Amino acid sequence: MTKKLSPATLCVQAGWKPRNGEPRVLPIYQSTTFKYDNTEEMADLFDLKKEGYFYTRLQNPTNDAVASKIAALEGGVGAVLTSSGQAANFYAVFNICEAGDHIVTSNEIYGGTYNLFGVTLKKLGIECTFVSQEASEEEISAAFRPNTKALFGETISNPGCQILDIEKFARIAHKHGVPLIVDNTFPTPINCRPFEWGADIVTHSTTKYMDGHATQVGGCVVDSGNFDWDTCTHKGAPAPDGCPSGEERFPGLCTPDESYHGLTYTKKFGALAYTTKLVAQLMRDLGSIPSPQNSFLLNLGLETLHLRVPQHCKNAQRVAEFLLQDERVAWVHYSGLPSDPNHQLAQKYLPNGSCGVIAFGLKGDRQTAVRFMDSLQLIAIVTHVADARTCVLHPASHTHRQLSDEQLREAGVAPDLIRLSVGIEDSDDILADIRQALDKIGWY
Repeated sequence: MTKKLSPATLCVQAGWKPRNGEPRVLPIYQSTTFKYDNTEEMADLFDLKKEGYFYTRLQNPTNDAVASKIAALEGGVGAVLTSSGQAANFYAVFNICEAGDHIVTSNEIYGGTYNLFGVTLKKLGIECTFVSQEASEEEISAAFRPNTKALFGETISNPGCQILDIEKFARIAHKHGVPLIVDNTFPTPINCRPFEWGADIVTHSTTKYMDGHATQVGGCVVDSGNFDWDTCTHKGAPAPDGCPSGEERFPGLCTPDESYHGLTYTKKFGALAYTTKLVAQLMRDLGSIPSPQNSFLLNLGLETLHLRVPQHCKNAQRVAEFLLQDERVAWVHYSGLPSDPNHQLAQKYLPNGSCGVIAFGLKGDRQTAVRFMDSLQLIAIVTHVADARTCVLHPASHTHRQLSDEQLREAGVAPDLIRLSVGIEDSDDILADIRQALDKIGWY
C-alpha cells in the first residue's frame, strides 16, 4: 500500500508483517538464542555486517516488532524497547553523553527523572542544569555550555500537567546544535507527535497508556532521523555559528568505535546511527531489555490505544470541570479547561485532548489530601498512573518523597498536589466516588 496509514490502523497492524503461513498474531519468541549453520554467519552478526538475531539482549523478533510499531506511530525511523521508562530516559541521554558532558532540562519532569538527571548522572560525570520551561528563550539559552549535549522536556509534565512549548524548546536546542529529547508518555502519539514540532528523539514509559492495563513495565526510545549528528543540525539546516563538528560534540556516533573494529555509526548506518549505537553499545554492555513476554503484552495494549486515549480524555474533562466548580477544591490543572494557563498551548499541540491525568489541590493542608484519598472506594491509591482503572496518588508523600520542599517547588509539585489518573470506567461512577470522599472530610 502507498497510502499513509492512520494512527488507528498503525496501532492494530504496524510492526508485525506475517508472511504466508505465519501466525496472524505477533508470536512470543521466548528464546535467548538463535541458531546458525556456520560460524561466519554468526561472526558477521557480531561485527554488525549483517542484520539478524543471535542473542535476545541485543535483538529479539517480538521486541523489534513492537518497537517498529511505536516508531511508526511516532513517525520515527527507528525505535528501541527498554525494560522501563526510566531506562529509556537514561539511554536516550547516555547514548550521546559521557563523563564531562552536560545537559539542560525542564524542571517540570517526573520526580524519578529529576533524580536521575540531577543525582545519578552526576555520579557518572554528567552534569545537568534545570530550567523553567516558562522562561524566555534567552534565559534558557543562558544555561547552555560548550559541553551541552541535549535539551530535555516532557510533553505533559508528571505530575504537574504543564504543557511543553515544543517548538520553542526545539528552536533553543537547534540554535545550540544539540537534539531535543521529549518524553511523550502522557499524550502518546495518538494526541501528540513531537517530531512534527521539531523534536529529535522521543521517549516513552510504555508502562502507562501504551500498555494501558498495568501488566508490564517497559520503555521506548524513538529516533526521528532528523538530527544530523555529523553537522549538529536538524534536517540539514545551517549549523549555528561557532558550533563544533559532530566529531567534537558527539564522538560516540561520529568517530570510530574501537569495540567494533573502528566502525563509525553515522557513516555505516546513516539515519539509523543513533538507535544502532544504543543497541550495539548500551544494550550490549548494560542490558535493560524487556522480556519478549512483556513486549507481547505491550502490543496487545497498543492495539486499543487509539480507542482508550479519547475515552480517558473525555472522562478526565468531565472530572476536571466538576472539580473546578466544587468550592472545596482550591485549584485544578488540566489543559482542557479554558481557564487553565496551559490551555492555549494545548490547543496548539494537543487539539484532540491531552490525557487522563489531572493535578488538583484541596482547601486545607496536606492531611486534607490524605483524608480525601483514604476515603475513596472505587478509585485506588497506587504507585502508578495512566491505565484503564482510575487511580490517585499524593506525589509529595509517594513518588516525589525523595525531594526536599525546595526541590518539590522547583519541580512544580506543591505539597497539596493530588494526581488523579482518570480511567475508562463510567464517568458517573468516578464522580460519585469523588463526591462521597469529599463529603467525608471534616470541613472547617
